Amino acid sequence: MTGFLHIVVLHEDFELVCGRNALKSYRFGTGTAEHLFCSNCGVKSFYQPRSHPDSWSVNANCLDEPVELAVEQFDGRNWGQAKANLDAKQAGG
Repeated sequence: MTGFLHIVVLHEDFELVCGRNALKSYRFGTGTAEHLFCSNCGVKSFYQPRSHPDSWSVNANCLDEPVELAVEQFDGRNWGQAKANLDAKQAGG
């Protein structure tokens, strides 16, 4: 519903060049993920997902230039199993 198209970017490969002071944070559920949004416009352009603790999830829809992506489905309703499937796929299994 929010139109978030995730691009997972390692922390060391990410640089926020402006707007840090406008960011607000909230957590829910397990409290592991840190959801960030702009306090001026309400857009959620990136956040810290619990599925990738070493990375940010950037919203491709918020980028100035479009990027070509291979979209993979993630079943958020069955988060535990979807994360296990993702981990197995990344491990080559």
